[in-house]
Amino acid sequence: MSTATASPSLTWSTELHTGDGRMDDTHAEFVEQLNTLLATPADQQLPLYRAFLAHTQDHFDQEDRWMVATGFTADNCHAGQHASILETMRAVEEHFLKGDQEIITRLAEALAEWFPQHAASMDAGLAMHLRNVQFDSRTETLADPSAIRPATMSGCGSVSCS
Repeated sequence: MSTATASPSLTWSTELHTGDGRMDDTHAEFVEQLNTLLATPADQQLPLYRAFLAHTQDHFDQEDRWMVATGFTADNCHAGQHASILETMRAVEEHFLKGDQEIITRLAEALAEWFPQHAASMDAGLAMHLRNVQFDSRTETLADPSAIRPATMSGCGSVSCS
């Protein structure tokens, strides 16, 4: 039986806050589930990983929905990054089932490294955009829907994304 190793974890902190309460709540859940995976022995990770994958799918779908509702094209770079991460996550499950018992831990470690930059750039930029267009992420409504031109932005909502 595998034992848990001292994998790095990700600490939920104000540095990860985006300024959007619902987004931050979802991110805190993401971090909590990620850390649980990292603290779990490899041979016991699959059920937790499947729940984490489902949470991540919902998390990314939520943000993608908000982007489209506030004027982004469906194939913007932020949504593209989400799709790439999810594709990798699905492949990780396949490799785990084929016998690579350490792959979930390796992916979780990579996500712990990736997530802070994603949250600080793409997600914080999206949160700022949502505030600027007066989009309420809790109700998923716009204060003035006529102010949004559909599918006009292909960026990610961040100043670091062109």
